[in-house]
Amino acid sequence: MKPKILLIYTGGTIGMMKDPETKALRAFDFSKLLVHIPEIKQLDCEIDTFSFDDPIDSSDMNLEEWRKLGDVINKNYDDYHGFVVLHGSDTMSYTGSTLSFMFENLTKPIILTGSQLPIGDLRTDAKENLITSLQLAVEQDQDGPIIKEVCIYFEYQLYRANRTAKMNAEHFEAFSSPNYPPLAISGVNLNIDKSLLWKWQVDDPAFAKAKQEKTPVPDSNRMRYRPDLVDRVVVLKLFPGITEEVVGAICQINGLEGIVLETYGSGNAPTQKWFVNLLKEALEKGIRMVNVTQCIGGAVAMGKYETSIQLQKIGLVSGNDITTEAALAKMMYLLQHTDSPASFRKYFETSLRGEITE
Repeated sequence: MKPKILLIYTGGTIGMMKDPETKALRAFDFSKLLVHIPEIKQLDCEIDTFSFDDPIDSSDMNLEEWRKLGDVINKNYDDYHGFVVLHGSDTMSYTGSTLSFMFENLTKPIILTGSQLPIGDLRTDAKENLITSLQLAVEQDQDGPIIKEVCIYFEYQLYRANRTAKMNAEHFEAFSSPNYPPLAISGVNLNIDKSLLWKWQVDDPAFAKAKQEKTPVPDSNRMRYRPDLVDRVVVLKLFPGITEEVVGAICQINGLEGIVLETYGSGNAPTQKWFVNLLKEALEKGIRMVNVTQCIGGAVAMGKYETSIQLQKIGLVSGNDITTEAALAKMMYLLQHTDSPASFRKYFETSLRGEITE
């Protein structure tokens, strides 16, 4: 029986073609996929397609669209061996990170890809990205799909999605995974490093909460879909000269539940009393706060320098080497599935989907 892959188009450059007369970009008809990319016929699999009724630019991605995408995958989960999602590159790392938390204990691949040039362009990177993403999604061994996590494939590299950030708006090498190696590299051969692939662990807050509340808990080997996220969060990026009024206004947003604080270097921040007091007051009101670094690579190590000791003392959670994109997604997930500062800290500082180094 041939593997079946569901190809999902949400929007983005990869799904565009130039009209031969007007030269304007228009949406690609994925029902005619094999006509435009006949090389796909060489893949030993069946491909079905699904397109959002109203494809969006990835700049318009939000919780509603994430749930819509997650619902499509969840509804079709038992009918396919894997999923390839075509998505605009600008917010692909955010979507990939969010999907990784929405799907607990994945047993199949969800691979996001896109392109810097439309699929009909002469020099497009879309064909290679799409073909190799499909090939990776059908890779199997005696235990089923080899890849069982959410990934991003772009320009010859397969990354764990929640480890990525978009690094370049012009080059084909648009993405980077600064703190974790590529899971696979495509060259003359397609090499998957199985030692780097994620293996799910049962220690998950949603699973623990279900057990505690004595709600029906499925077999721990079964995928569970967790679409509920909390969007009352904000990213606060520090910069030299940031004022008390700015920080105070953000900390006092009505209904705010979480702050991802982007600090300098290994987790350093201003030491002025007003700054520390505002954060302390926010924490005392129950706002969860996570310290992540602005640096492309490396990790937060609170206490390493004097400028981070006070953050450690007032109770900020360390983001370790998590990306801002993954920190935001994880916070949205944990605000829904934890009920105390202690449990939030425990699970944020634990690698739930391979998003941090332990």
